[in-house]
Amino acid sequence: MESITSRLINWASILDDKTREQALTTSRLPFIYPHLALMPDAHLGKGATVGSVIPTLGAIIPAAVGVDIGCGMIAVRTQYTLKDLPRDRKPLRENIERAVPLSAGHNNRKVTATAEPRVAELHRRAEKAGFNPAQYVAKWDLQLGSLGSGNHFIEVCTDETDAVWLFLHSGSRGIGNKIAQHHIRVAQGVARDKRISLEDPDLAYLEEGTPEFSRYIKELRWAQHFALLNREEMMDRVIRQFGDWVGGTVKETERINCHHNFTQQETHYGKSVWVSRKGAIRAEAGDPGLIPGSMGTASYVVVGLGNTASLNSSPHGAGREYSRNAARKTFSLAQLKEAMHGIEFRATEAFIDEIPAAYKPIDQVMHDAADLVKVRHRLRQLVNVKGD
Repeated sequence: MESITSRLINWASILDDKTREQALTTSRLPFIYPHLALMPDAHLGKGATVGSVIPTLGAIIPAAVGVDIGCGMIAVRTQYTLKDLPRDRKPLRENIERAVPLSAGHNNRKVTATAEPRVAELHRRAEKAGFNPAQYVAKWDLQLGSLGSGNHFIEVCTDETDAVWLFLHSGSRGIGNKIAQHHIRVAQGVARDKRISLEDPDLAYLEEGTPEFSRYIKELRWAQHFALLNREEMMDRVIRQFGDWVGGTVKETERINCHHNFTQQETHYGKSVWVSRKGAIRAEAGDPGLIPGSMGTASYVVVGLGNTASLNSSPHGAGREYSRNAARKTFSLAQLKEAMHGIEFRATEAFIDEIPAAYKPIDQVMHDAADLVKVRHRLRQLVNVKGD
């Protein structure tokens, strides 16, 4: 841990100058309390740094929550072990790709039977919150159970005991993005109207007690729940495909579902604050958590240690070292195939920007996080599914 200033605490041993400056800018906002915490996977983001924990008194920065509201991980440990699996893993990958809509903008053709009760629950929550999600995305219900693209993925993994885990990463899809973008613009409008001077316009904030703040919180919480149910729906579909592939019923021995782009009220250093974790998971003592590496590297099942200085938080993944454009210019499909040797995946140039070399080494990130979480399991990938 490094105290960069009294208002910025850092756990990242790999931290470029632009990311450091961005975090310093955020930490200077007058309502940050007690300090901003940079996680080991910290890297440059929109407005606020990805991999940062931002506690605020009486205000929230919508861009500091992020545009993929509620993005996170879900993992299920099955009763199967590596020796139980068929050798040919390609059919499983292809069946998962058919069962779960992939890529940005790809939705379900209809609300499936398993999604119906989840969609109904979201309708009830939206009605209670007093807003209509269709004002943002007309057919938002068709997005439930879809993966997206970028660093979102579905994987089949094994741990150090050869137990098989099903693992995926996704969030609130287009509906969450539209909600986030709307409230970022609202916050920027408030800043202009009140002539609030900001070092970065994406640090525009909403003040507690205002109608703008109340509406954001209601819609934010709805989107966070959409993200959680989206992961549950996809996991149920993956379980069915996996069970068909192995020829048996899947018995869940454990299920973990956690956000890493979200905000909630918590008490820290004697005060009630809004804690926005942008690319970070809550890691109170005993909290189960999931920290994925990049495609082709290890992922971790962890338990929180309740580190006070980190505001009970931990990293959410490896963290980028190369931007997507830089990665596409630097690496090749041949290098991606080499990095993914032995893992069943769809080999395409669309995934070059997700090559492991574009990210920080996950083992270094976990080393930096040693006082934030305890590792329970280290997962290695067998099958990887992504949207291009």
